[in-house]
Amino acid sequence: MSATDSGAALESPCLTAKQAAAYLHLNEKKLYELANSREIPAARIGGKWLFPRQLLDDWLLEQAHGGLFTDRLLIAGSDDPLLAAAVDALAPDLGAQALVAYSATGTLPGVEQLARRRVELSLLHWGDAQHSLAQHATLLRGYPGHARWTLVRLALREQGVLLRPSFAGQPLERLAGQEVRWAMRRAGSGSQHFLASALTDRGLRAEDCNAVTTARSERDAVALLARDEADCAPGSRAAATEAGLAFLALGWAALDVALPREVFFRHLFQQLLARLGAPDLRHLAARLGGYDLTSLGHVLPL
Repeated sequence: MSATDSGAALESPCLTAKQAAAYLHLNEKKLYELANSREIPAARIGGKWLFPRQLLDDWLLEQAHGGLFTDRLLIAGSDDPLLAAAVDALAPDLGAQALVAYSATGTLPGVEQLARRRVELSLLHWGDAQHSLAQHATLLRGYPGHARWTLVRLALREQGVLLRPSFAGQPLERLAGQEVRWAMRRAGSGSQHFLASALTDRGLRAEDCNAVTTARSERDAVALLARDEADCAPGSRAAATEAGLAFLALGWAALDVALPREVFFRHLFQQLLARLGAPDLRHLAARLGGYDLTSLGHVLPL
């Protein structure tokens, strides 16, 4: 590469294949192999490969770890039955070679864990699906390190209220009465935020509901209802179906995952996306109900 080409490469946010090969000290044939196998960050536009220089730097840093962190994928954030099933299905394929673990902390605690670099992925939903792109971007920009994150759509998910069968068919206005026992979610939960918005739209408040206990996660909420310690709780249709509960639909939320850009290119994350899109998981999503996987894997702008 000439001095002129070298200077242009350093200034341009995107490199051509020739510039990227020189930048990485690779021959162009090897670079094309990496790009075609999606092992290196690149975009094919108009038949021509372009390589974002910042993402190449992140990719190099990732490679410099020598695989120390590439054999694990720690997930926090929102609780979701389909993601939990995908993690369980992936584990036997990985054996002892890698670790994928999922801790349902709620949306805001999960993003906080991501900001502190305690996890690689944070699952989130914050508000209704129609305004999710703006709401999620605004939410993530409030955390340090967000400039190096990517947002990936997993699904749209139907949100509402989990109900013991004897309360099936009751409207939200009646459930907000003092005779109905609620298991509310903790502050920072996407499901709790969704419920609060639905109540506000009806001229009600979460404080109007008879909250008798707090659920740590959606699975914990299901258990509380099963033990007759509460009558209803905010949650998803999928969780209600899985547990044989009734469900009051309140709308749809976008289920997205935030992650560092370099993690997007890890084999483990790509394997997880592939597992979510596999026929058996799509069949499970259809049986649970309340999922739309049309946009699975789409990268969203922050």
